[in-house]
Amino acid sequence: MPNIQEIASYAQDNAQKLGIQKFDIYGSTVDETSVQVDQGEPKQVKASNRSGVTVRVWNEDNTIGITSTTDVDPKGLELALKTAYEASFFGVKENAPDFSPEATVPIDNTLNEKAPQAPVSELIDKLLLAEKELLAAHPAIQSVPYNGLAQRDIDRFYLNSAGALRTESVSLASVYLYSKTDEEGKKPRSAGAFRINRSLDNLDINGCIQETAEKTISHLNYDKIKTGKYQVVFSPEAFLSLLGAFSNLFNAQNILDKQSLSTPDDIGKQIASPLLSVYDDALHPANIGAETFDGEGTPTRKVALIESGILKAFLHSAGTAKRLNAQPTGNASMGAKVSVSPNFYHVFASGDSAQALSLETAENVVLIDDLHALHAGVRALQGSFSLPFDGWLINKGEKISIESATVAGDFLELLKSIIYVEKEVSLTPGGVAPRIWVEELSITGE
Repeated sequence: MPNIQEIASYAQDNAQKLGIQKFDIYGSTVDETSVQVDQGEPKQVKASNRSGVTVRVWNEDNTIGITSTTDVDPKGLELALKTAYEASFFGVKENAPDFSPEATVPIDNTLNEKAPQAPVSELIDKLLLAEKELLAAHPAIQSVPYNGLAQRDIDRFYLNSAGALRTESVSLASVYLYSKTDEEGKKPRSAGAFRINRSLDNLDINGCIQETAEKTISHLNYDKIKTGKYQVVFSPEAFLSLLGAFSNLFNAQNILDKQSLSTPDDIGKQIASPLLSVYDDALHPANIGAETFDGEGTPTRKVALIESGILKAFLHSAGTAKRLNAQPTGNASMGAKVSVSPNFYHVFASGDSAQALSLETAENVVLIDDLHALHAGVRALQGSFSLPFDGWLINKGEKISIESATVAGDFLELLKSIIYVEKEVSLTPGGVAPRIWVEELSITGE
C-alpha cells in the first residue's frame, strides 16, 4: 500500500481537479498468512493481501455519495472520487452523514506496533507440533478437525478534506485448536481454545493445547440432564456471546431504527443486577487488536454502558450522536450506510455481593462453557433465546459433562437475575469477562 501521506495528497489534488470541496476516505490493508494441518500433514496454506478504501463525497447541496475500491493509486482514487460525486446527487436528504466533530481531535498514542512475520515453514512446524501434543494428551482424542495458526499485519487510515489524517498499524498472531474424541460405544465429544498476541514468538500455544485437552477430556464422562430450572453459571465466552447477540440494547443506530430492546429514554434505568458493570473499551490493555479510531476518524474510548446495573450510555456514530444529542463514541464503521458496532467488551463485578459463590461448594449448578446456533436461536428484538450448549453439571466441585441440552430464557430477565459476578476475568475474542452466576434458567435435556 502506498504511504498515507501520498494518498492524502493524491486525493486533495484529484478533488481540486474535479471541483470537489468536501470528501473523506477510510482505508485499510491486511497482509495475512494462515496455515491448517491434518493428521501430521499441512492441509492448507493461505497468504493474502487485501486492501480497500471507502470514499465519501458531499456535493454543493450537502448530499452524499459513497463508493468503495481496492485500487488506491492516483487513477483509482480519481475514479472513486468521481463516482462518489456522481452518486451524491442521489444521496439521502434526511439525516445525511457529516464529518465526525472529533475527526481532528489529537489521539495521544496511536498504535504503530508491527512484528516481523515468521516464515510459513515455521507456522506449519509449530502447528504440527501442537496437533501432535494434543493427540498424545489422551487416548480418546483421535483428531483435531479444526485448527489454525495465523499472523497478520493491519494498516488503517482515515483522512478528510477538513485536515483530518490518522493512521495506525498493528501485527497480530493467533492460534485456534479444536479436538474431537472417538471412544467405542460413546458419542464423540469435542472442545476448543483460542489464543492471540502481538507476535508469534509471544503466542501462548502451549496454553492453548492444555486448555483444549483439559476441556475435551472433561467431556468424556458425560450423562443426560433432567429437564428443569437450574442455577446457571456462564463462562466468560458464553456470557459475551449472549451479550453480543443482544448488542442492539446499546446500539444507537438500532435504537433510532426501532430495532432495539432499548429506547432513547432508557438511559438511567436499572436494567441489570447492581452487581454487573459492562464497558465497551477498545483501548483495554488486553485488547490485542485495538483500534484507536473508528471508520469516521473518531477516537475510540472507554464507554460505560452498564454501571452497577444502570444503563448509562449507547454506542454512537457521528450521525446517531447528533440525532440523540450525545458524543460520538468511536464505534462507527464506514460503508454504504454508516453502521455502529461494539469494539471490545469489558465486563466486571461492581460492588460486593452478599455471597461469594464457588463451583467447589455449589450443588446442582449448570456451567455453560459454549453456546451454539446463536444465529438461529436468538430473537434479538423479543429478547428471548433458546440455545444448545456445551457444559457440565457441577455438584460440589465434581463435573459431569452434559450429553446434550438447550438453555432458554429472556435476556433482560437474565440480566436482572444475576446473583454473583466473579472477580477474576479472562480474555476471549470479544472482550474480557468473568464467570457470571444467574439465579435460574430453563434447561431442556433429552
